[in-house]
This record gives sequence, structure tokens and C-alpha cells, in this order.
Amino acid sequence: MEADDLIKIATNAMQKAYSPYSECKVGAALLTKSGIVFEGCNVENASFGVTCCAERVAIFKAISEGETEFDAIAVAGGKNGVVADAFVPCGVCRQVMAEFCGPEFAVFVAKKDGYVKTTLGELLPLAFTSENLTDEGDNYER
Repeated sequence: MEADDLIKIATNAMQKAYSPYSECKVGAALLTKSGIVFEGCNVENASFGVTCCAERVAIFKAISEGETEFDAIAVAGGKNGVVADAFVPCGVCRQVMAEFCGPEFAVFVAKKDGYVKTTLGELLPLAFTSENLTDEGDNYER
């Protein structure tokens, strides 16, 4: 599947968002290694802390269906369902991605005209992972 295809799916998914408070709609399209695409949209809540981002919705849907290996994710977002320039994944979403994906994991972020390609490693350098919980406790070079 091409990046453009994932961007289209993410853009369509953003229209399903529930965002009455911020009016920012975000959609995600997660490509698994087995070739399945899972969509997600943000779901806001009056208690803002329980709001869930589109990226996590897509990841959690995939996991609930037995998929835990991912190739790429596309994200599209903007006010009132209109794609804006680069709505990148938040820190919490980046951390969830780091649980399942390596630093080379592809992240495509929709823009008004096209998209930006980046990686999880570029978005979350020095990620906290399960390696930090080992006896060595440090996976960073000094």
C-alpha cells in the first residue's frame, strides 16, 4: 500500500471524529505487517483527560484483533474536518507506538498539499521502552 492510499484513508477517518470541544478532527490509518489497515479517529470527552487520539484508537483496534506488528501509520487532522498542515502525533501516541514499533516505523502526516514522511525515531528520540526496565536499565548511548 502506498503512502497516498494511507493518507486518503486517514483523511476519510477524520470525518468520523467526535470532537465537540476542540472542533479538531483527526484520523489515522495504521498499516499492519500482514497488510490490514485499521482506521481510527479522535474521541473527545468532557473530562479532557479521557479523550483518546486517532492514532491510539487505530493501534488499539489492531491489537484487539490480534495484530501487533505494524509497518506505517498515516495521520490527518484539522479544525472542522479540514486538513491542516501537519497534525503530528502527540507524545502519548508516540509512546504507545514505541511499545510496538521500532525507530524506523514510518509516519506519514497529511498536509494541505501532500504529506510529510518521518519516522518514529525522529518524532521520539531516546524513547522509553521495555529495555529501560531491564537490569541494565539504559538503552541510550552516552
